[in-house]
Amino acid sequence: MSDQPTFLTREGLRKLEEELEHLRTVRRAEVAERLHDAMEGGELIENAEYESAKNEQAFVEGRILTLEAILSNAVLIEEGGPEEVVHVGSTVTIQEENQPQETYTIVGAAEANPKQGRISNESPLGQALLGRKPGDEVRVNAPAGVLNFHILKIQ
Repeated sequence: MSDQPTFLTREGLRKLEEELEHLRTVRRAEVAERLHDAMEGGELIENAEYESAKNEQAFVEGRILTLEAILSNAVLIEEGGPEEVVHVGSTVTIQEENQPQETYTIVGAAEANPKQGRISNESPLGQALLGRKPGDEVRVNAPAGVLNFHILKIQ
């Protein structure tokens, strides 16, 4: 894992901490029980349940390591900062020419969910918006080509 900061809102931080605690205390025990039961079921070489439990254990342990790395590099997004420029944590209303207005909150990659209006600071649009002001035009290289957006307001 890299030492890059992971920007998180308070809610996002809480959710990841809860997921990590659940994986450590509940899921590990469930998977260990599955492995134990599968090992008692006889020969391990052709035991599908044992293989499935081993794969699940690897997934759970991998997710624990990922969450630990994210949380160790977490930077809390402070709300209520300066609103004259776009920063991580800003809610930005933009408009593409002849399209309806769109509003997005700039969050870290771990919390991004465009369908919920949360875009990553690492996404092409997120990067283009950072440091910009209302009234600015931004150009974004997207798979569909270059898109032009007008920043209407920052909250």
